[in-house]
Amino acid sequence: MKILIVEDEPSLRELIQRTLRKERYVTEEADCYEVALSKIEIYDYDCVLLDIMLPDGNGLKLLERLKEMRKRENVIIISAKDSLEDKVLGVELGADDYLPKPFHIAELTARIRSVLRRKHRDGDSSIKLGNICIVPDTFQVLVDGKPVELKRKEYDILHFFMNRPNRMIDKSTLAESVWGDHIDQVDNFDFIYAQIKNLRKKLKDAGATAEIKAVYGFGYKMSAE
Repeated sequence: MKILIVEDEPSLRELIQRTLRKERYVTEEADCYEVALSKIEIYDYDCVLLDIMLPDGNGLKLLERLKEMRKRENVIIISAKDSLEDKVLGVELGADDYLPKPFHIAELTARIRSVLRRKHRDGDSSIKLGNICIVPDTFQVLVDGKPVELKRKEYDILHFFMNRPNRMIDKSTLAESVWGDHIDQVDNFDFIYAQIKNLRKKLKDAGATAEIKAVYGFGYKMSAE
């Protein structure tokens, strides 16, 4: 899961970033309105942590822009401006949650898990495709109920595909979603080929009925046989 942190206060932004990376999220940061706007226009995120009061603009304007672009990012407003009017406007513009400052970092991570679970899987934390099951809360992968050991990036790739079954995924989208923004600008994607090759072998050896298939000239698609 990739999260954009829109926060102008350096120490809080660093604390959130450090905490979320320990939770194995891919994080990107924006310290002002203009940087955040450029990122949401170019890249996609699973969740946006959004401060309202930014030095060069109102964070609610970013919500309006996301709505105009019909993007589906989960948005959690994190702001010291704790007024009923802002909460109502934020919800009307598509925010999924509102967490006033100051907050405990553990509550923030719990809110993130909650909105992602609620939005993507109707409250069920596990993800299933064929006989493969992922439990994101514990990073566990099961095939026919038996655990499969994956390296971190192999798990991240599998998690990405299983959240998007039967969808064509181009290499650059996979790269920036699993490795972060700007990685899509590298000269080649040999590092992706190697990771997917190892992942496919482990799934095949475990007897998985779902497979990540190469789509010539485009990228990959995961589907159950």
